[in-house]
Amino acid sequence: MSEFGKRGIRVVAVSVDSVQVSRILGEKAGLTFPLLSDPEQKVIRPFDLLHIRGGPKKVDIARPAEFLIDPTGAVRWVNLTDSATVRVRGDELVRAADRLGLGTHP
Repeated sequence: MSEFGKRGIRVVAVSVDSVQVSRILGEKAGLTFPLLSDPEQKVIRPFDLLHIRGGPKKVDIARPAEFLIDPTGAVRWVNLTDSATVRVRGDELVRAADRLGLGTHP
């Protein structure tokens, strides 16, 4: 997280969980970035991130994904997966941002 901060890159997460559940999960995991709630999937669906029946008890969840979005709102880099246990490593994301010239370089 410190490398993102040094570069002026903001990290935000979005889930299908309610505001209350998102807050509890964020606190429990010690997240220091916003965890946004999208139970109506107004953001998740347009980005094709709804994993139908992919969660516990076959509930719909957001697919794990990472995006780098530039200041104009253009998506410049995407990592998608169907497995909640597969995520891009932070250092890989920082390198991708650096290659794209996103954020400031320390």
